[in-house]
Amino acid sequence: DKVLPELIEPYELRAAKLREFLEDVKPSLCYDIVPLADPFGPSITDPDLQCLVVSEETRRGGEAVNKKRLENGLPELALHEIQLMKDPDHSQNEEEKISSSSLRQRLLGTLLQPPRQDPALPLRPYVIGLTGGTGSGKTSIAKLLGHLGAFVIDADKLGHAVYVPGGPAYEPVVAAFGAEILNKDGTINRKVLGAKVFGNQERLKSLTDIVWPEIAQMAKERVREADAQGKAVCVLDAAVLLE
Repeated sequence: DKVLPELIEPYELRAAKLREFLEDVKPSLCYDIVPLADPFGPSITDPDLQCLVVSEETRRGGEAVNKKRLENGLPELALHEIQLMKDPDHSQNEEEKISSSSLRQRLLGTLLQPPRQDPALPLRPYVIGLTGGTGSGKTSIAKLLGHLGAFVIDADKLGHAVYVPGGPAYEPVVAAFGAEILNKDGTINRKVLGAKVFGNQERLKSLTDIVWPEIAQMAKERVREADAQGKAVCVLDAAVLLE
């Protein structure tokens, strides 16, 4: 449920930063940093714990810990509630408190690491994958990048193109799903085809095994077209980019 989970730093790095902070604040402090594999961690099993620090937001979680401890035959922990620090620089769309979610949102648009040098990849055009669910803003971002000079490839349009009569997926799809998916003019009725595969993982996989490789091939051809036009940047807008 985290905001932008892809930008959460690895556990080892976060633990190292926490260790550095603790040593800065109080070098004599004894501590043990424990990775959590579940919502409770050692708080419901360690008999030596005496206190749990919570905030107003997490107090109910602390109460749930004490309930679990009682079930495990352990004494309740004292709940010490602290106030959350306000972030004076938070924007209208961010939380008022100092929040890692807000910090991750501020990373959007920044280069996290230099482009990987891969001799197998051409230097131009530089291909950017743009993905996300319905309503995530892909189309708006693609238009913006297009206005800035990028060559935009719309995978959804390619998906329509592979189905047209004479298209690379037309005959294999008709052979796999039958002539009943065709309109009177011979075009594929995508609603009928969709009804055939909806809720049926095996049929859906049969369809995507036919269609996705063809869309990928068409996308590669469009990248080559971008290169021929001298475009420096190419954006591939695809809802199922990784798949």
